[in-house]
Amino acid sequence: MKEQKYILENQNSFELKDIFECGQCFRWNEQEDGSYIGIIKNGVIQVKKEKKICKEMNGEEEINKTKEIITFTGKCDGNLQGIVEKYFDLKRDYEKIKSQLENIDEYLKTSIEYGKGIRILNQDLWETIISFIISANNNIPRIKGIIERISQKYGNEIEWNGKKYYTFPTQKQLKDVTVQEFRNLGLGFRDIRLYETTQMILNKEVDLENLRKNPNTQEVRNELLKLSGVGPKVADCILLFSDLKRFDVFPIDVWVRRVMNDLYIKESDESKVSKAKIEKLAEEKFGDLKGLAQQYLFYWRREN
Repeated sequence: MKEQKYILENQNSFELKDIFECGQCFRWNEQEDGSYIGIIKNGVIQVKKEKKICKEMNGEEEINKTKEIITFTGKCDGNLQGIVEKYFDLKRDYEKIKSQLENIDEYLKTSIEYGKGIRILNQDLWETIISFIISANNNIPRIKGIIERISQKYGNEIEWNGKKYYTFPTQKQLKDVTVQEFRNLGLGFRDIRLYETTQMILNKEVDLENLRKNPNTQEVRNELLKLSGVGPKVADCILLFSDLKRFDVFPIDVWVRRVMNDLYIKESDESKVSKAKIEKLAEEKFGDLKGLAQQYLFYWRREN
């Protein structure tokens, strides 16, 4: 494992707050200088975005030009550039996607302007499954705390810049953890769910590699729903936010139900709006990009 640096210039659709605070990830933390530090698979990475003034020649005249620089530094196995390109979905043209979605209606256009720097991360499937089981009926500070305690106790330690970080434990590292040991980490009713899901995945009752290879989103969703603690909303979050990367799902929580009702359905009692009705509307309006549309609408509504 070695320390590396990778620099991106003028990258479209890349705002740190939009990416890390939009509800899709739990292991990134803002630093005093506005950068974020996170643990990806078996490494630790710091991301900083800043504007730099560079001097360029325009014919014989020297002019100042402002560039946006994103600097990735970290300690990890493998090539940092390759890791960053995959994890941050840098090969996808988000500007093109946003231009398609903006034409649907003014509401979506407004939400995209607000969250213009969102990129949907390619997070490790196993980690995403466990993280979103933990997220059920939970708040973000508590989710982050539980995941950090699990990682400290069962993951691998990485020392970088005088601080200690911990990787998310593998299935094998959680193989012998008991329900009570999970409970002792503050999991509450989720303890048995983490235990059962870990055993199911270890026993290949749900095969993660097969899920990655299967192009049929509904079939993959049905497999995820077999896991303990995975209901429809958690399954859709796993499909959207993991390296499965399916944009044709539409996770529905209280914020999404609220924004879809307020903008489009307009029932007097939002709690009576059925999930099926929201999903049908999302399919009709947003099609195969409904996962991204959901994220823009969710982030805009929750933050405002």
